[in-house]
Amino acid sequence: MKKLLILGAGTAGTMMLNKFANELDKNEWSITIVDEYEIHYYQPGFLFIPFGIYNKKDVIKPKRDFFPTGVEVIISGIEKIEPKENRVLLKNNQVLTYDYLIIATGTKIHPEETEGMTNELWHKNIFDFYTIEGAVALADFFRHWKGGKLVLNITEMPIKCPVAPLEFVFLADWYFTEHGIRDKVDIQFVTPLPGAFTKPKASSILGDFLTKKNINLTPDFSIARVDNENKKIVSWDETEIEFDVLVSIPTNMGDEYVKRSGMGDELNFIPTDKETLMVEGYNNIFAIGDCTNLPSSKAGSVAHFESDILFENFMDVIEGREPRAKFDGHANCYIESGFGKGILIDFNYTTEPLPGKFPLPGVGPFSLLEETKMNHYGKVMFRWMYWNLLLKGKELPIESNMSMAGKRL
Repeated sequence: MKKLLILGAGTAGTMMLNKFANELDKNEWSITIVDEYEIHYYQPGFLFIPFGIYNKKDVIKPKRDFFPTGVEVIISGIEKIEPKENRVLLKNNQVLTYDYLIIATGTKIHPEETEGMTNELWHKNIFDFYTIEGAVALADFFRHWKGGKLVLNITEMPIKCPVAPLEFVFLADWYFTEHGIRDKVDIQFVTPLPGAFTKPKASSILGDFLTKKNINLTPDFSIARVDNENKKIVSWDETEIEFDVLVSIPTNMGDEYVKRSGMGDELNFIPTDKETLMVEGYNNIFAIGDCTNLPSSKAGSVAHFESDILFENFMDVIEGREPRAKFDGHANCYIESGFGKGILIDFNYTTEPLPGKFPLPGVGPFSLLEETKMNHYGKVMFRWMYWNLLLKGKELPIESNMSMAGKRL
């Protein structure tokens, strides 16, 4: 019997588990999935917790609710992969062998990588919202805050969901307006990028939104340390920015076992062919989602589009063919802009976000690079789609590779 081993039961790993459990012959294949935690988090929902839109219960469910029958589930951390021996060592001392391996262990924040970040002000005046603990702590803080200097700082790229920091400051503008203290809150968006976003066209448009909302943009800021005593962030060139509350998007890194396995780059991301999704140097290992070093966004939509490509290529490989499907870096992101409106962008490795209608040409119902109420509804509806369709490996009415239909050059 052939063995398929999946490491990671987050978004990407769970999708692949369901796809293969429905397709592979149970008399010929055994499927095992490994994850350290029993709880599944709807990570896009973390953004809404600081503003009281969601609470903790809205973003968590048991992972086993999404596992198909007939698969082996192991709850354990991973010690390391030994790819030459086709085996994985777990922290519970189990040794798992495999014929084919899919790595989907994602990325985590590492605030300790920045000097001073996790000192005495951590989760008191310095917060993240990329963890459930950080998002809940920030919600508690905002409920009693009377105003001052709110600084959002992206430590370095890449990060999970590159639009989330922009969404955060847009929602902060709305939240403090609703609470009648917007005139008492100075919001500053501080980024190592030359503009508001990674793609120049979208960066220009989103930068205009920052200006309209009276949010100050500080580009090209590379943080070196946090001065807790004086409430300042300091760049490598000694530029200082004061804060009353700092919302940090810390360094994102792949799992530590990747380093122990000798398979990752300096941030523990796994070198992966950007088209076939096969791990470089191995013909029986694939990687998907945030754990890879692909030049695409680390986002749930990307993992979904990748899952279709990986599935096709896996089936080719096990049947003795060269992998034929090619991933084009497709990303599709709803950007919550506050006041019941949102923006939608759709792009890939080579094509910038363009205006137009999505997904139906001329009809939509969503508008690209425009702020509309319908785009906001798309963002809200995604949570239901995530729990009920996406995690279960169901087909969604969006092509895996980006379509130019409905877009205006």
